[in-house]
Amino acid sequence: MPQSYWHITCKQSFMQAPLPKLFMLLLGSKAPNRNVEQHDYFFGIGDSIKELVPQIKTFWPEAGNSIHIDGWREVNKVDGFGIKVVPRNTATPESIQPSHKLFFINLGGYQTGKLQEQHYVVLSVQEDRAQAVQDAKKTVFYKTNSIKGANSHIDEKYGIDVDDIYRIEDILDPSLKAQYHIDIQPNNDLPEDEIHLGYFKLDKI
Repeated sequence: MPQSYWHITCKQSFMQAPLPKLFMLLLGSKAPNRNVEQHDYFFGIGDSIKELVPQIKTFWPEAGNSIHIDGWREVNKVDGFGIKVVPRNTATPESIQPSHKLFFINLGGYQTGKLQEQHYVVLSVQEDRAQAVQDAKKTVFYKTNSIKGANSHIDEKYGIDVDDIYRIEDILDPSLKAQYHIDIQPNNDLPEDEIHLGYFKLDKI
């Protein structure tokens, strides 16, 4: 009887365990031999930001001790779709081959009189990369950050998914791709994702 109760309790605890989340982080670092702070975007899966610290250090090892977080977002809703991370071994056939995919696009553009390239990042749920690119080109940023001889452009476009068919484009760590799948379902009732901005040192999280 005690053993049966233990198995039942463990099973219930496992079933009730919260699913990990997809996080989008803006990282900063005053890397060696650089005159200004460098930035990059990082996508990780975990239960909390603190849990992502080892992944962050692996992602940008040359940043050293100066690496920090300048902002982050727990990705739950994009373009009226709910975003969930599910274990690959529990994913349904429909979710493994979804009709829509989650894309990260980094737009670049220029403004007269400014010696710098402006950037604007987009998360977009579309059926394919071509549609994601076309959707990004509709943004105000893309339409207004162009000057003669230096048009707005798309620097990077990646599918954020864990299916093998997207292995070339996706930017999740291989160990995460082996464990998890990103489930995308229509759900416009979810609140908009909250954007957290500030200077967050990794050892203070």
